[in-house]
Amino acid sequence: MSCSMRSSLSSSCVNVLLIVSLMLLSLSADAYKNYTVGESTGWFDIQEKPSANYQKWADSKTFSLGDFLIFNTDSNHSVVQTYDFKTYKECDYNNNEDNSTTQWSAANPSATSPVPVSVSVPLVKEGSNYFFSGNYDGQQCKFGQHFMINVTHGQGLPSPDKDDETAPGPGQSSQSGGDDDEVAPDTIVPANFDHPKDIESDDDDSLVKGRKSSSSITKYNLLCLVLLGFMASFF
Repeated sequence: MSCSMRSSLSSSCVNVLLIVSLMLLSLSADAYKNYTVGESTGWFDIQEKPSANYQKWADSKTFSLGDFLIFNTDSNHSVVQTYDFKTYKECDYNNNEDNSTTQWSAANPSATSPVPVSVSVPLVKEGSNYFFSGNYDGQQCKFGQHFMINVTHGQGLPSPDKDDETAPGPGQSSQSGGDDDEVAPDTIVPANFDHPKDIESDDDDSLVKGRKSSSSITKYNLLCLVLLGFMASFF
């Protein structure tokens, strides 16, 4: 075999290895995650749950587009999401002047007995996302029921199917409120992206560490494979 043919074959092998490595790396990306807000504490103000510290909980997580926040609460506490810091700071859902705020679940203070409520909120916009309970003139918010997060791009939102329509706004939880036409701003979401089905949970720290370790090992092995193929091209 001539040197030119050997060089051509080696180059082809390197190209194949690079393509395969890139494909495997893309498959190794983390899945979308569910985050249970407050975990076992649920979503309540500190008068009801003195140990609640939602900002501390949020600061220990990394959030990306396509992830879900799960709020386990009751019908006396609401779930409000806003992109407006002023609305968040004033704990006033009624103070928003545009479509930057969504009330995913409204409280029912007149109810004699609160009922359990689980609210699933998709993260569909990058940057600062603010959450609070907006009822009782903002008292629940002022008593610790609030937090802010930064949402990164991550994998981005899942691509809609050809037959899909744009996605749901508020009202997908078991208890919901607000204007049916109100949706998260600047967002196009697949119609089937309204419930956190088959999405990886990130509440188990040991599972997270194991997944990250496995992903790192996989990427290291792929890098070694590429380097070996590159070295082989010189022989």
